[in-house]
Amino acid sequence: MSFNAYTPSPTRYSAMEYRHCGRTGLRLPRVSLGLWHNFGGIDDFDNARAMVRAAFDRGITHFDLANNYGPPPGSAEETFGRILKADFPGNLRDELVVSSKAGYTMWPGPYGDFGSRKYLIASCDQSLKRLGLDYVDVFYHHRMDPDTPVEESMLALDHIVRSGRALYAGISNYSPERAREAFAILRELKTPAVLHQVRYNMFDRGREQDGSFGVMKESGIGGIIFSPMAQGLLTDRYLNGIPADSRMTREAFLKSSALTPEKLEKIKKLNGLAQKRGQSLASMAIAWVLRQDAVTSVLVGASRTSQIDDVLDGLNANSTFAADELAEIDAILG
Repeated sequence: MSFNAYTPSPTRYSAMEYRHCGRTGLRLPRVSLGLWHNFGGIDDFDNARAMVRAAFDRGITHFDLANNYGPPPGSAEETFGRILKADFPGNLRDELVVSSKAGYTMWPGPYGDFGSRKYLIASCDQSLKRLGLDYVDVFYHHRMDPDTPVEESMLALDHIVRSGRALYAGISNYSPERAREAFAILRELKTPAVLHQVRYNMFDRGREQDGSFGVMKESGIGGIIFSPMAQGLLTDRYLNGIPADSRMTREAFLKSSALTPEKLEKIKKLNGLAQKRGQSLASMAIAWVLRQDAVTSVLVGASRTSQIDDVLDGLNANSTFAADELAEIDAILG
């Protein structure tokens, strides 16, 4: 694949909805591109570059990373850094929201994991080098640390923001109780905090049941959702078996044991409803997540540009639900 110099589409903002992150001034597109898969060092760089271009041309301005994304860890940031240098020079950088995180194992020894001040600040510095950036827009603590006080982790995020390494702070995968504590500390420190990133989809509704969305709303923080399509289960990809090139064949994060006959039957019924709504199952699954008023944006992973177009076209076609449709979804999910 050969590339000419990139000129973004002049209509890139015309069809995208942008939502505020809680009660903050920062707005994100309702669909953001997650770079967890297909941007690592073992993946196709030209395909990754094409997806970033296609996403931005459709109004997706937010690109989400973490220190350990790849594989190997760190390589997704390196890939995105190459794309930024090639296609988003100068003021084009200011049209993007770039986020990264630290909290999972990144290097050996006692200082390369979890939530200590040492780990978070060192990891942020490493991420900036890989990305070739002076700052990221949002830097998250990626998961709760059972052995480090929340205050220490939040003070580290505060330092990262005040030192200019990031514009905003965020957290990810926190329980509602710990999230409330973290947001209170950041508020007391007057640290601009904007997002809580959590998993939520039709097959995993824990966050609507444990009070997480209520904590986000009372704290004025936006929710950003990962795995809205249940790592591909809530698409038409597995309706007729497991494709040879699918993520499920790797038996890593998405295992074939997840596709039980009972779940496949639910997927088929949900797909039928999506077809009646005039959209793909993936688009309906994302619209269903976005119905939550605490949700600012959903993170979508993609392996090709056509998947990005499919999701956005489907959302533009139908992003609301009638009461009977929501009741039907609840009945299907049981």
